[in-house]
Amino acid sequence: MIRAYKFLMRPTVGQAAALAAMLADHCSLYNGALQERRDAYRHTSKTSIGYGRQSAQLKEIRAFDPERQGRWSFSSQQATLRRLDKAFQAFFRRVKAGETPGYPRFRGVNWFDTVDFPKDGDGCRWDSTPNDPVTRVRLQGVGHVKVNRHRPVVGKVRTVSAKREGKRWYVVLTAEQPQPEPLAPTGSVVGIDMGIASFLTTSNGEHVDNPRHARKAAAELEAAQRALSRYPRRKAKDRTGNHQRAVERVAALHGKVRRQRLDHAHKTAHALVAEHDFIAHEDLRIRNMIKTVTPKPDPGKPGAFLPNGSAAKTGLNRSIADAGWGVFLTILHAKAESAGRDVIAVDPRNTSRTCPECGHVSAENRPTQEKFHCISCGHTAHADVVGATNVLRAGLVRRDANPA
Repeated sequence: MIRAYKFLMRPTVGQAAALAAMLADHCSLYNGALQERRDAYRHTSKTSIGYGRQSAQLKEIRAFDPERQGRWSFSSQQATLRRLDKAFQAFFRRVKAGETPGYPRFRGVNWFDTVDFPKDGDGCRWDSTPNDPVTRVRLQGVGHVKVNRHRPVVGKVRTVSAKREGKRWYVVLTAEQPQPEPLAPTGSVVGIDMGIASFLTTSNGEHVDNPRHARKAAAELEAAQRALSRYPRRKAKDRTGNHQRAVERVAALHGKVRRQRLDHAHKTAHALVAEHDFIAHEDLRIRNMIKTVTPKPDPGKPGAFLPNGSAAKTGLNRSIADAGWGVFLTILHAKAESAGRDVIAVDPRNTSRTCPECGHVSAENRPTQEKFHCISCGHTAHADVVGATNVLRAGLVRRDANPA
């Protein structure tokens, strides 16, 4: 199996400048390759240029501009061109599927934050010995950069990536390692119901509080955004010192919220995987859930719109995004796979409206957000616990219908 590791790098001032230059030059290569594809299609009888042709031009590009392109790893530049090629492949796939195409766009230097090295030893070298307290990664054109390796890397390192997040630099490794031993069975099964009031509720009646990290940081974010709004939009090289610090302050706050959300997701998923052999959850379509409300024109007043509850829907969308359900479910599936646990997603329709005692389905069974009261048999319980119980039952039915 392939596992990813992410470690904080501690570059010197010179190495940080070299890392920033590496990102800028790879961004320039990406944008130049994108421009070539656009020009070829628009002005040369709709000619399509692929990765193979652009990769063959790298030698000429490196010879023509040795100061900016010639000093970096050839393989990392090929990876940047593959990145653009994948963007076009995804674009054409969406066109054929009838989805919103999303044509590949030019990247600003602040939006291009990763350089990939496809093979350890080709333009990069992960240098880690078990008993050496200092770990370094060598990057061509940058040097040997110290790394805060907070845990051992198991297996053979395959790829290395340098990533910038705000003012911090990280190295991301992928390592090939044998399938880990599954955890000892516990004999426990559980269903979970995702929510806003509680982050999740289990079929056992346990509630995990919603930390609401973004809401707690809202006041600081609002103040930082207000300070940033005083400055006109400018490119990074044209910003004043105060303007740049305002930008970094906003980015730092968003980064903190993101790390807090990831930490909560990892800990919650770890607890579920450690305690249960089988986990069932709702197959949520989060992207559809957070769509904005379509405005409805008022036929009696040209230019006006009818009330459609958009303010309340916006608040709900913000709460769903703050909960981070998608990130949590992705982490849950990854941890369960490593631990040998089973995770199944089930259809979420009517899970909180179906009585677990008699099976009666009605919207009136849930008179409030928290209360469930069956109008047929009189069963009363917490609505989220009822939803989690029905999710578990549906998951067990799917598991038994499709045995491994």
